[in-house]
Amino acid sequence: MFKEFKEFIMQGNVLDLAIGVVMGAAFTAIVNSLVEDLIGPIIAALSGNSDISGMTISIGSAELGVGAFLQSIINFFLISIVLFIIIKGVNTITRQFKHEEEKEEESAPTAEELLADIKTILKEEKQAQANPPEEESPDQAQLGQLEE
Repeated sequence: MFKEFKEFIMQGNVLDLAIGVVMGAAFTAIVNSLVEDLIGPIIAALSGNSDISGMTISIGSAELGVGAFLQSIINFFLISIVLFIIIKGVNTITRQFKHEEEKEEESAPTAEELLADIKTILKEEKQAQANPPEEESPDQAQLGQLEE
């Protein structure tokens, strides 16, 4: 049973997922700092207040934390927008590098193309050796010149 568990853990998918979770947690700290330390103050400067989490609605003796819910929605949209912009930038850069690599690959013929060219040349040489060109008689050479 331990051996099967070890094989399961060492599969590429599980390791990729674990790395993704760790990287996601680290990236979350960066995005949260961006939203709280940069974007939040800009919104506060424009609107006068960037935190609405203290808003509540009282229904009888119960208080509903509507502000905290709305603040979570706002944070979600801000984080989504920031991630979209970052991912769009990374995809643009990646596309440019792939496009440059494709140009380099297109310029050099593949091994299969080179082998096909060699095969064609060898076939033509073999046919030329099997069917040597006939030597022209002087009359045929003069006829060829007249036709031109």
